[in-house]
Amino acid sequence: MTGIIDAHGHLGAWFAFAIPDSSTESLVRVMDGCGVATMCVSHLLAIGPDSRAGNALLLQEIERFPGRFLGYAVYDPHDPEAARRTADLLDAPGVIGLKLHPDTHEHALDGPAYEPAFQLAAERGCVVLAHGMFGSPWCGPAHFAAVAARHPAVKLLMGHAGLLPAGFPAAAEVASTYPNVTLELCGSRTTARHVAWLVDAVGADRMVFGSDALFLDLRVGVGRVQLAPIDQADRDLLLFGTMTRLLEGCR
Repeated sequence: MTGIIDAHGHLGAWFAFAIPDSSTESLVRVMDGCGVATMCVSHLLAIGPDSRAGNALLLQEIERFPGRFLGYAVYDPHDPEAARRTADLLDAPGVIGLKLHPDTHEHALDGPAYEPAFQLAAERGCVVLAHGMFGSPWCGPAHFAAVAARHPAVKLLMGHAGLLPAGFPAAAEVASTYPNVTLELCGSRTTARHVAWLVDAVGADRMVFGSDALFLDLRVGVGRVQLAPIDQADRDLLLFGTMTRLLEGCR
């Protein structure tokens, strides 16, 4: 078994969430303890008030910890220079995709201001991780379906698989309908049995492990998958196999 790839992590701190230790050094120590070789991360400053400064910090941390992090550049739909700046970020070593957060940005995933991000992702062959939440006016499963149909070449990760257990069936339907949509599993309400249900509904080759560290405890996220009642072959796909495939062709 190769090391675990965490498809959904964060660096930095968040103004409205208690994170006891937001240092990257602390995160790396927990990664080592959990067998996580690589974490794909965005910087929380970039998601929140300052995408430009946060994306710059992301590059610094990738360089400080060689081989441990791959980066998602946050695309801010309200920044008129976002397309140019993001294109430059995708040329940086270790940056493998884009992070979109429609709830924070208050812009629908399938809205016009995100269109340049999807066009860029299609051109570059990179991964797009978007926050997803069932019932959200910005990023419910239906929004992912609309984007997937419009941009079939984009490798689109539905963050949290819709987040709420009530939305898992809708998330599974989208992933089953659109081959370019992959479900990412992190969420405080997701259990090991939910993981098993999604594997049965969608297939582990259409799902990736994510922890949402530093928001959520990486140890809990890994344990949820390790203890899920699924076959070892499916567990390996969740923990590293599917994400390895999606990263092919990314920088």
